[in-house]
Amino acid sequence: MKQTPTDVLARKLATWSTLACALAVVVIMLGAWTRLVHAGLGCPDWPGCYGFLTVPQGETNIAIANARFPETPVDVAKGWPEMIHRYAAGTLGLVVFGLAIAAIRHRREQLPVRLPLFIAGFIVLQGAFGMWTVTLKLWPQVVALHLLGGFTTLSLLLLLTLRLRKRANLHSLSAGVVALSLSRLRPWLYGGLLLVVLQIALGAWTAANYAAVACTDLPTCQGQWWPDGMDFQHGFDIAQQVGPNYLGGQLTDDGRVAIHVTHRLGAVIVLLYLSLLLVRLWRQRGNSGLERSIVLVVGVLALQFSLGLANVWLHIPLAIAVAHNAMGAGLLLSMINLIWRHTQLPHSKAVNTSHTTTINREVTA
Repeated sequence: MKQTPTDVLARKLATWSTLACALAVVVIMLGAWTRLVHAGLGCPDWPGCYGFLTVPQGETNIAIANARFPETPVDVAKGWPEMIHRYAAGTLGLVVFGLAIAAIRHRREQLPVRLPLFIAGFIVLQGAFGMWTVTLKLWPQVVALHLLGGFTTLSLLLLLTLRLRKRANLHSLSAGVVALSLSRLRPWLYGGLLLVVLQIALGAWTAANYAAVACTDLPTCQGQWWPDGMDFQHGFDIAQQVGPNYLGGQLTDDGRVAIHVTHRLGAVIVLLYLSLLLVRLWRQRGNSGLERSIVLVVGVLALQFSLGLANVWLHIPLAIAVAHNAMGAGLLLSMINLIWRHTQLPHSKAVNTSHTTTINREVTA
């Protein structure tokens, strides 16, 4: 099919949006790396580092930096992870703003406009949370929201990419008629997505409170299936007062164990729910063309659960812990992709799904 100029433009923007998605994953991984090497306060100010654009090096610059922030002497090894994370986040912001500007310039060409503008605004808010993460000395509520903001940004960018690819006709919208039994699974898919989001939120709270190492054995925790003395009220007190510095965490061991055990239970619930849902979806898929999307979720789910187990067994090795964060993003993206593909399918009350039809839809912004 011949591509119109608008289709070509949508294709270019889809490429840039895909790049933004990849950058967002990198930023999430760099954030995990920064946190895991305890470099969250490697630079005590924002957006620079001790008043410099880069980590101060050399005797003169380090002396100036130490004079500016005498309570936090320069640690170059911890400053660089923080600044690399900021550079990557800044690059992502530039790409997002570029997409928003392009959307405004071509707003009459039936391209998505409101979504890229919303993402640009959200990036500004995310930057503010990045600043508060430093200025409030890793306050766990802010850290957790900052982590969730990163996943939210990534999800929105994926939605934008899918819409642009649809506008550019980069994937076929042809599919077989889908049985009513398959269409009825959509609320359950949204339920699965909600569980994944809640589990990511638990993971963010676990990371923000340094609770990942609270249990070092499996399948029990500290040798017990239900550890004595777990303090859920303390562990999930979102109004807790902390300070002046939360680096390393300030919760009691009982509070951290409660968070860790809750995160484990959440992982089991997500695994069981999605496994049953995906099996049912596979059996009723007919000729819907959802095979690849289903297999993708299955693969990411299995890998993510395995990485979670490896984190405990191997005592949070840096590479596996960062990969666990990346696969959390991967599970979220694969679920969004599956739901998107499901919503694009034509549905019919027909039970026989062997009949194939071709759907030509007028694509609008």
